[in-house]
Amino acid sequence: MFITCLDLEGVLIPEVWINVAEKTGIEELKLTTRDISDYDVLMKKRLKVIAEHGLTLKYIQEVIGAMDPFPGALEFLDWLRTQSQVVILSDTFVEFAQPFMEKLGMPTILCHNLEMDPQDKIINYKLRIDDPKKRAIQAFRSLNYQTIAAGDSFNDVSMIKEADYGAFFKPPVEIAAQFPQFPVAQDYEAFKTILSGFLKQ
Repeated sequence: MFITCLDLEGVLIPEVWINVAEKTGIEELKLTTRDISDYDVLMKKRLKVIAEHGLTLKYIQEVIGAMDPFPGALEFLDWLRTQSQVVILSDTFVEFAQPFMEKLGMPTILCHNLEMDPQDKIINYKLRIDDPKKRAIQAFRSLNYQTIAAGDSFNDVSMIKEADYGAFFKPPVEIAAQFPQFPVAQDYEAFKTILSGFLKQ
């Protein structure tokens, strides 16, 4: 039996931090895992910036609440769930993800948590484990599942390498060029074709 593990942002939904950056005009928040491969470095930078600007969790959740999945994402996910078990492996946070999960039909998601102060300010983040995407793939394989992994950024590479089959969905050119062994889909129809090929093997 297959389990297909997908990244969330950049694959099914827009990048949350980019939307927050556009809403606030804070350019530094446009940086994502496509730009900075070390997640801890990226998150510490984000925490510093939102503290400097006084952004609260409630404000960020309001931005998220106005966002929608990519056009066609729900239909793609509904198709995939007829072909394979599906789990979202994301470096987002439970506090950010819930509105999107409702719009995507409540798929299973494994992600992180935020730490808050009494004033609703985000003061830290907590990873469940180190390299969680790769280790989730390892756990599924230990249960004798065949695994498929797909994402768009540097933080997806370890799970894509670890899975039985891996692919990129609309990655930056430099990431695709750095890992040419993995197929690349630029839209959901091409993504379906790639995943269907994996599922037939």
